[in-house]
Amino acid sequence: MNLADRDRLGRLHPETVEVIDGLRWGVIDTGATASGKTLLLLPGTLGRADIFWQQILALKDRVRVLAVTYPRNADLDRWVACLARLLDRRDVAQATVLGSSLGGYLAQLFAARQPSRTAGLIAANTLSSTAGIADRPPYSADIAALPVAAMRRGYRDRLEAWGAAHPEQAGLVTLLLAEVDGRIPAGHLKARMQALKVAPPLPPVRLAPENVAIVECADDPIVPPPIGQTVHAHLDAGVCYRFRHGGHFPYVVRPTEYTALLAERLGLADAGAVWGRGRERAA
Repeated sequence: MNLADRDRLGRLHPETVEVIDGLRWGVIDTGATASGKTLLLLPGTLGRADIFWQQILALKDRVRVLAVTYPRNADLDRWVACLARLLDRRDVAQATVLGSSLGGYLAQLFAARQPSRTAGLIAANTLSSTAGIADRPPYSADIAALPVAAMRRGYRDRLEAWGAAHPEQAGLVTLLLAEVDGRIPAGHLKARMQALKVAPPLPPVRLAPENVAIVECADDPIVPPPIGQTVHAHLDAGVCYRFRHGGHFPYVVRPTEYTALLAERLGLADAGAVWGRGRERAA
């Protein structure tokens, strides 16, 4: 993980503010390429558009990459409409949509609501049902009234505990602590929590199985197997990429393998050497 590369991405393709339906989105757009393919990247609660910097830099010359930072708003149905309008503004007919965590739920909602705009769906480290989430901390709290210091302390405690148990991921923890401590404004962080708390139930995704993939990690502390199974139950996925280790952020800590699976889903390269064959693949 090299944060200097994230800074380089910021110079090459800076995030710009785009107002869509009255909401202020952050957008990284690497521009059209000869392949004509587009990859839309949707981060989780603790990510901005550039949290995918390693994948964006690796793929930007072969596909157009659009990555977003969410607005200060908690209406996922409205987010779906905004993303469709973003594609319209870029003259993009279809995109392969990757979402991780909160973004994975949004990606599934987008694919269900906008199937004609979805060339492929990759639901990563996520869930397909929010039933009961409002009864569990921190979502059981009144998020709007939650003191900012307490909210940040809760995230900080969990991140530091993960870092203590996984010292090899110290760089990831440092990166995420910077997001929690102000790189993502407090109001936006609360909006993302609220968005998941009040998320609409997911309609069926009616894409062909070969156009649907699941990504999961055996050691994900946020999405343990019982929750991850909701995704398998909801989606008719043609393939599941399973990291033996990678936590909740494999795109940060396992960038080579993650980029390989994206390349495979986009039809850019054969990632068999990394992932092997068959519906269930592991790395």
